[in-house]
Amino acid sequence: MDMKKLFYLWLSISLTLNLYAQEVKFHYSLTELYADIDRQLADKPGHAPVIGISSNDVNGKIQVNTTYVNAVLKAGGVPLVLPCTLQPEALATLLRQVDGLLLTGGEDFHPLLYGEEPLRQLGDVNTHRDVYDLMVLHIALQLKLPILGICRGEQLCNIGLGGTLYQDLPAQKAGVGMHRQSIPATVGSHSITIEPDSYLHRILGREQAVVNSFHHQAVKELAPGLKVSARSADGVVEAIEGFPTYNLLALQFHPEHLVNGDDAESFMPIFRDLIERAKSYKRKP
Repeated sequence: MDMKKLFYLWLSISLTLNLYAQEVKFHYSLTELYADIDRQLADKPGHAPVIGISSNDVNGKIQVNTTYVNAVLKAGGVPLVLPCTLQPEALATLLRQVDGLLLTGGEDFHPLLYGEEPLRQLGDVNTHRDVYDLMVLHIALQLKLPILGICRGEQLCNIGLGGTLYQDLPAQKAGVGMHRQSIPATVGSHSITIEPDSYLHRILGREQAVVNSFHHQAVKELAPGLKVSARSADGVVEAIEGFPTYNLLALQFHPEHLVNGDDAESFMPIFRDLIERAKSYKRKP
């Protein structure tokens, strides 16, 4: 084996070992590995709240971005990916086992769901995912689960409770700015103003923030029982909440990426809050 191939082999092994070291140190001995696992389990007795994470079915595979999983873990929760099935009984059984719900991003919603005909600018839609997400939301609201919606998750909360969406911001909203950034997702691209009397303000502790942006749809008509808690400078809704009617906070931006950037600690309270709401839910009889 030449030196170049040997170097790349060494690099590959080193990266793999570093990945294992993030949680459980890699051991070549099974005895040492199992002892390390047992030690960590003894340190953490396993009473953390379980957070259900919505998924997607892509080419026959259940998928969810690991950034959502990692954000829940980082905040002290236990992530449980909910399969993208259209069986209400299965979803209800799973949702009864969790203490909170994270609704994730994805494709455009079909506009017929909120009473509009499709525009030419409509992006990809996935009717299987649409029905799945609405099932999950409906059951979660009945169970009064704590909910955090992100991007499509915010739009789901709004249309699921009777609101509407802009199918395409550039085509439908005059003066709209840039909401599809090309810079990394861990970096914010535009500012938002947070309502001072909002729940979001309470957990973030400020009236201004710089967030990332990866969408061309957004909340148009707000659903009954919800409140706008943040907007961008061009007036686009960036956060909604449902307290006290619903145990619900939803964001148009992606804090699961921002918690891995230079301003990570500014956005971790969003996930810590979900965990705290889930703990309160878990304690209820």
